[in-house]
Amino acid sequence: MTARNLNSDQFALLEFKDRIAGPQNVLANNWTASTSVCNWIGVSCGILHKRVIALNLTSMNLRGTIPPHLGNLSFLLSLDLSSNNLYGLLPKELGQLHRLKILRLSLNSLNGEIPSWLGNLHRVRRLQMENNNFTGTIPQTLVNISNLEILNMGFNQLFGQAPSSIFKISSLKFISLFRNSLSGDLPNDMCQHLPKLEVLHLSLNEFSGSIPSSLGKCSNLKYFSLYFNQFTGIIPRSIGNLTRLEELDLGLNNLEGSLPNDLCHLCPKLEGLYLDANELSVG
Repeated sequence: MTARNLNSDQFALLEFKDRIAGPQNVLANNWTASTSVCNWIGVSCGILHKRVIALNLTSMNLRGTIPPHLGNLSFLLSLDLSSNNLYGLLPKELGQLHRLKILRLSLNSLNGEIPSWLGNLHRVRRLQMENNNFTGTIPQTLVNISNLEILNMGFNQLFGQAPSSIFKISSLKFISLFRNSLSGDLPNDMCQHLPKLEVLHLSLNEFSGSIPSSLGKCSNLKYFSLYFNQFTGIIPRSIGNLTRLEELDLGLNNLEGSLPNDLCHLCPKLEGLYLDANELSVG
């Protein structure tokens, strides 16, 4: 196997440049062999080993596909290609980036299924893939990313049931699956495994069943939205335990019954409460 070094990092980035177009040809003009790769726009190198550790090309109006060669950046800790015009499939070679902690691909036109090899990226803490054209189901393998703190796959075209395993990643602080076509029940013991969760955004899907009774165990929850789904039944009394909650949106579901008296416990911090278009009564 060929030993990898800064030269191989440079080769991988030049392959990326060859597949990318930008309005001012920033990469074409700046990423040249006449300067060190560590001085290229968007590139950061480690102090000790002088290998590429971060690639940040967010909001540069870049258009093109992501080549498999980026999988050879074996020291990469952060890959941020968000807010561009990238399209096509994610190359499986990205699953070789075993040191990666941040993967941000938001606000592009990437498509295909969410790849199962994401589960190989065990050290990733931020996985942000929202606002793309991803289809298919959410892979079960995400449970292998045991240090995951932010999971955002909102505003795609995902369908099927969200794997119950992702609600058992105890390090999660932020989950957004907003605006997809996901369906099925939420696991009833969900909040028994999410002690750090602060944001749960599941609006504009097709989730059904009851709101989990374990909800009160998500004691750090600040934002909770199930807006425009198909949830039925009553609002669980345990919602009164969410004393840090700042916004609660359960509107446009099929909830019924009386509002829990414990809801008043939320008043000190609650700034937004939305329960419209349900069959709820005060009592």
